[in-house]
Amino acid sequence: MAFVARARTITERRQNIIHAADELFNDHGINSTTIEQIAAKAGVSLQELLEPFPEKRELIEVVLELRHRVWTGNVISATESVDDPRDKLLAIFDYLESWFAEESFQGCVFVNAYAEVGRDNPWMAAMAVRHKTNFGGIVGRIAEDAGMPASAANGIALLAEGAQVTAALTRTVAPAREARSTAALLIALYQGAPVTSSF
Repeated sequence: MAFVARARTITERRQNIIHAADELFNDHGINSTTIEQIAAKAGVSLQELLEPFPEKRELIEVVLELRHRVWTGNVISATESVDDPRDKLLAIFDYLESWFAEESFQGCVFVNAYAEVGRDNPWMAAMAVRHKTNFGGIVGRIAEDAGMPASAANGIALLAEGAQVTAALTRTVAPAREARSTAALLIALYQGAPVTSSF
């Protein structure tokens, strides 16, 4: 039982470190956040932090992977709540609007991370590219189900990407709504029929 309790403590400590790093990276940036600050926020000693994460890079990678999985899961969940592929595409922008409204929203963590350290770190650039490519694939598959060409899917994905950057700068949800309206027009253009969801 003592071993099980210790394993649980170590797992909880690791999760606390990851969530503390995630919050600090999001609020203050990667370069501005020190390992000491993460340890303090997580309520652990520096040695306890360094045991699972000997290098800051390892912690950055884990945080970004967590962000990737959670964000992708949210997008997929939003699209699964409707049946029509056209409405699935628009549901992505509905999700973005709700995300932009969150107090913690600071823009796409991968764009921010690449801007900070990606140019000098190929591994960071690779993670950002994978995240964006994965999102493009989600949009592409839905657009294909809707009978739309790849070029239209790429355009809709770019609308979503641009909305994220603009929302981070303007601190409003308006970019999600405006991008959604443009996406709806694009969908209607290729479908030759009105979209069931309102603009």
